[in-house]
Amino acid sequence: MAEELSTILDQAEAAVEARDTALVLKLCKDLQPADLADLYEDVEAEERSYLTDVLGAEAFTDVMAEIPATLVEETLDHFEPEEQRGILESIPDDDRVDILQDIRAEKRQDFIELLDEKQQDSTRTLLRYGEETAGGRMTTQIGKILAHMTVKEAIDHLRTELESTETLARIFVVDEEGKLIGKIRLRDLAFNPWDTPIRDIFTLEENTILATADQEEAANMLARYDMLLLPVVDESNRLLGVITADDAIEILEEESTEDIEKGAGISGEASEESYLNTAIATHFKRRFGWLVALALLAIASGVVMYHFEEDLAAIPLLMIFLPMVVAAGGNTGGQASTMVIRAMALGEIDEGETSRVAWKELRLGISLGSLLGICMAIIAIFVVPSFNPKVSPNFNFTTFGIAVAVAVAAQVTTSTLIGSLLPIGARRIKLDPAVIAAPAITTIVDASGMVIYFIVASRMLGL
Repeated sequence: MAEELSTILDQAEAAVEARDTALVLKLCKDLQPADLADLYEDVEAEERSYLTDVLGAEAFTDVMAEIPATLVEETLDHFEPEEQRGILESIPDDDRVDILQDIRAEKRQDFIELLDEKQQDSTRTLLRYGEETAGGRMTTQIGKILAHMTVKEAIDHLRTELESTETLARIFVVDEEGKLIGKIRLRDLAFNPWDTPIRDIFTLEENTILATADQEEAANMLARYDMLLLPVVDESNRLLGVITADDAIEILEEESTEDIEKGAGISGEASEESYLNTAIATHFKRRFGWLVALALLAIASGVVMYHFEEDLAAIPLLMIFLPMVVAAGGNTGGQASTMVIRAMALGEIDEGETSRVAWKELRLGISLGSLLGICMAIIAIFVVPSFNPKVSPNFNFTTFGIAVAVAVAAQVTTSTLIGSLLPIGARRIKLDPAVIAAPAITTIVDASGMVIYFIVASRMLGL
């Protein structure tokens, strides 16, 4: 299926380049909005203009929410005001707000004024919330009924709101002040007598989220409690909207992409354009800052080697195990930080549990370090001598192997502890743990590993 889709998209792109309108329409007819958006993004600017003319405003009603933010304003500007109104009014309010958030403020106001009064109000309400909050991602197009209604009254009310309701998977029950009381399923309305009071058949809604909460928290709640819709409320528990399951998928994808990039030392906001369509200048700007910072910090490792130059000159064999000691620390520190960051993201670690995390990772570091140290000691004592390295006749490979083992164990233990505590420390000072963890661990562990290795070697080998 994926290969077939790729072939169709390639054929469609070639048809667009050739201005073969009949073939373009034929190939695009059965494409999903997300696939059309990929095609639209991949072609050149002139070809995008041609494609919008061929497909028309109706097709872009669904495509608009899928194209990268950098192309939204350009695409809307291609259509006449009436067509712009049709597109914006047909898009669900949460997607409409996502689109408008990516447009310049002056143009955003022009587009909002194209909407009818009700949609203008809902759009401005959602725009008041931050782009990465639950309120900024929620939809207000929901099924909502009053507790004092009967089943018949509820159905009649929902019928009038049918066109403007995005989902009826769950219908929410509120009081006269709009405060959330509970929820009810559509089938409960369908299979109960018409005179049944709603208050007798609804169930309480136990899970809600504040509109000002982070969007990732909302997505995690949907996943954790296996929910289709998560009600979004204000401080007075008034129902404002819902986060849907498809919203949660998008949020988690965005957050995981952001964490992966930050962990790799890539700064700035993730580009909504595909990798190949993102400008080289954008890639350069996002990568260069951390590269320079880490390069400067890495000088610390050079300073350590310079300080222990005499030890290396006395026993050049130390160079064999130095990269391993440094790498082992980086690997175990990275593992520890990854596990802790994941646990923090899932809400498994509270702020008061730092000591438990430290104690757990300390024991794990000692276990891992001891086993790895024994393995390295065996290599140093029994394998290295077989290569007949040039050493002093008084050189003792057993003592050398034990020194390597102790250094490895100390480095792995230290790095594991540092890797587990850095993300927690970052969160306490209001920094994203993903930003700090990987770059900081790499730098700290490289320098600390060398210090530990040379100090242990100098003490145990009498340097």
